[in-house]
Amino acid sequence: MSARLGITALALLSLAAVPALAAPQYQLTKTVKLGAPDRWDYVVYDAPSHRVYIAHGDRVSVVDGRDGAIIGEVAPFPGGTHGTAIAPAVGRGYTDDGKAGVASSFDLKTLKPVKQIPAASDADGMVFDPASGHVFVVDGDSAKITVIDPATDTAIASIDGGGGLETPGVDGHGKLFVNGAEKGDIVAIDTATNKVLAHYPVPGCLHPHGIAIDTQTERVFTTCTNGLMVVVDGNTGANLASLPIGKGTDAAAFDPKRKLAFSSNGEGTVTVVKENDPKSFEVAATIQTAPGARTMAIDPDTGRLFLVTADIASVAPPTTPGGRPHVTYVPGSMKLMFFDPQ
Repeated sequence: MSARLGITALALLSLAAVPALAAPQYQLTKTVKLGAPDRWDYVVYDAPSHRVYIAHGDRVSVVDGRDGAIIGEVAPFPGGTHGTAIAPAVGRGYTDDGKAGVASSFDLKTLKPVKQIPAASDADGMVFDPASGHVFVVDGDSAKITVIDPATDTAIASIDGGGGLETPGVDGHGKLFVNGAEKGDIVAIDTATNKVLAHYPVPGCLHPHGIAIDTQTERVFTTCTNGLMVVVDGNTGANLASLPIGKGTDAAAFDPKRKLAFSSNGEGTVTVVKENDPKSFEVAATIQTAPGARTMAIDPDTGRLFLVTADIASVAPPTTPGGRPHVTYVPGSMKLMFFDPQ
């Protein structure tokens, strides 16, 4: 275990000796109507402002994560938004237009777009790294990661991920982890040098999508479209566990207080995985949510989960073997749901 994480071997033994607490139950406590369009992607929670940012078709909807009040929206992005990242020191947020292959900064006070920044085709998920102060934009199909310096609002580097990419996550200590959806690996990157450190294989994981990190123990939780969550040692790449989750995963989250990892599943569930200690993990609960609620964020202080979906009008079978079914939603029914631990 790296010394820079501040955890000694003795501390890890002490953690392992503490009896594991049962996973809490979760209850739907609030539903916020977001309306049309009925298209969405990443949900991002910013703890200092208590804001929830939802990629919502051609805009980003902004909601107060405490009372559900709609604060406003960031728009327009005709090619569709995907990720959101918040750089609080400069008062900027970032989102993207995936079709146009650009990222865009916006003012956190006014929510007005400020500047378009060239990225690459399929600009998608993104994350702010507090260690470097940079924003990392995953250009999924292009297999690139665009690095933005919020101080200058410019792209300063492009990292080759080696294959089609999915969700990014940071450990806060200088490492970026990105799911390699095409090659079935996790790409570990040094955020100070923007260099790839390693490709960690995740055998048995088909198209890794969601990613979450226990920044204390450096455990990376990646969710796979074939119904698995794989736990990886972020320092060595060792695969520590493989656990069953629900169908249709697209996001993951981690609760640092309760030591719980989550997979949001499009079938209408959230799988809860408990970290008993840095080497022991188990499925602790299944939360019933709503069909289509495949993306998620968490308030790390309260443990509140935020999920988005819309009411389903009809489902048509896939047109190709192994393809996704075609889902039609009730117009204007998109909503943000709050689930609280009890």
